[in-house]
Amino acid sequence: MNASYDYIVVGAGSAGAVLAGRLSEDPAVKVLLLEAGPKDNSFWIHLPIGYGKTMWSKKYNWCFHTEPDPGMNNRKIYWPRGKTLGGCSSINGLIYIRGQREDYDHWAELGNSGWSYDDMLPYFIRSERNQRGASEYHGGEGPLSVSDIGAKNELIEAFINGAGESGVPRTDDFNGENQEGAGYYQLTTWKGWRWSTAKGYLKPARNRSNLRVETNAQATGLILDGKRAVGVRYRQNGTLHEARASGEVLLSAGALQSPQLLQLSGIGPGTVLQKQGISVVHESPGVGENLQDHLQIRATYEATIPTTNDQLNSWAGQAKLGMQWLLHRSGPLAVGINQGGCFMRALPEEAKTPDIQFHVATLSADMAGGSVHPFSGFTLSVCQLRPESRGHAHIQSSDPLVPPAMVPNYLSTDLDRRTAIASLKAARAIANSSAMKPYVKREVKPGPDASTDEELLEFSRNHGATIFHPTGTCKMGVDSDPMAVLDDRLRVRGIEGLRVIDCSAMPTLVSGNTNAPAVAMAEKAVDMILEDARRSSGSSSVASSGKARSESVITSA
Repeated sequence: MNASYDYIVVGAGSAGAVLAGRLSEDPAVKVLLLEAGPKDNSFWIHLPIGYGKTMWSKKYNWCFHTEPDPGMNNRKIYWPRGKTLGGCSSINGLIYIRGQREDYDHWAELGNSGWSYDDMLPYFIRSERNQRGASEYHGGEGPLSVSDIGAKNELIEAFINGAGESGVPRTDDFNGENQEGAGYYQLTTWKGWRWSTAKGYLKPARNRSNLRVETNAQATGLILDGKRAVGVRYRQNGTLHEARASGEVLLSAGALQSPQLLQLSGIGPGTVLQKQGISVVHESPGVGENLQDHLQIRATYEATIPTTNDQLNSWAGQAKLGMQWLLHRSGPLAVGINQGGCFMRALPEEAKTPDIQFHVATLSADMAGGSVHPFSGFTLSVCQLRPESRGHAHIQSSDPLVPPAMVPNYLSTDLDRRTAIASLKAARAIANSSAMKPYVKREVKPGPDASTDEELLEFSRNHGATIFHPTGTCKMGVDSDPMAVLDDRLRVRGIEGLRVIDCSAMPTLVSGNTNAPAVAMAEKAVDMILEDARRSSGSSSVASSGKARSESVITSA
């Protein structure tokens, strides 16, 4: 196993599977992909609603917990992270959202050249196979399949109309010209099945002789030659291995484990490393800092009509759902949990663009992926899109099998606290609208005991949870920013032959779900990798591949 490759990709998730699939398109390029988890061969991974199972599976999920968070009344918050081929794209809620134009333009304004919305749109288009076909904003032939929900739902229609009474227009595309609006989500599904990056990017590549995919292979550290990354150490089935890279090492282990691997390898804040007895190879104070996440606050209601709860709580209902899926690949089993939502402004006097997002589910439970309530329930889950709160992820041991300490610092700023309160008020306004009120029997949570701003904030502290979007811990930025771990080509500053390509590279959190942005970032990263290889080596198969790929992306825009 002590072999040499052109590129070693660590992590086969939303970004890593893209990198391995795309780089191996050139038969002259040897690629090794390391994934700590097993193959994605569970039926529950591929059934859209199955993430209610994988959300708690220690086989396919890291099942992390944060440190006690002061902003959440010292609760430890459960942070699921994918541990299988496809990573989080194999266990997430399937929602296809890119974020707002302003998110990417802000990255560019921070000095990250090439990361504006106009720069990113060609990569979103290139990656996407949308059920609706190609258009100005969408792709029709990419590896990542995206589908409509399908049949309309009475409760979702009531929510959309209720949001309209709050001034939120109906939309049929959150990823078009303007994100603001209420409507149905599109999902990363195809003909009733989940469409992960493993399915879209890796499955077509698995028979390539130049691509080696190793599962149950957890990276334990980088191999450095001075200040150049030349390989990766990893543990597989209890045995230690080394693999060497003549080109580059590409970390795509996610916003928690990419910084962990850097820190374990002596790259990071000196005080953090020395505390664990690790020698500092390169002082980089931003590694593990700038941690951001979307805090989810879930308002639950009892409905006056039957919901998915009723179907899941009876054998007859479960049988009907099963037959819908088996015969037609339709119904709740084919669309996951959240069918509709909206992007709106909770603090319109301060927000120029939507600052909160709703995920609307026609079922309710005490926690995501938990047992549904015994009554006819539905959920209005809301999150702040651009939180100001910042945390960190630091190693707490030199043992690579010990997870890092995760400190999100939720609700640590005045804006975040005010937005949490305003978001629950927005949920109540929609629930009490003339369009939706006939469907509401009672508000279960927050309930009548939470009426004042202080009580709504306390509810948020006691019941808020992640909506699974940790980012920012290896942010890209300009030379003058000492906290910028990466440059705008995602190269680790101070270390040659090493990039980080996943959500940890985001300087600020995008306004929405993070899977689609991670895919597009990886698509863009492949172009940068190949372009840099062309510059450094002149004419070669890698160089010609990079040139052709860049031209195709520009043309598709």
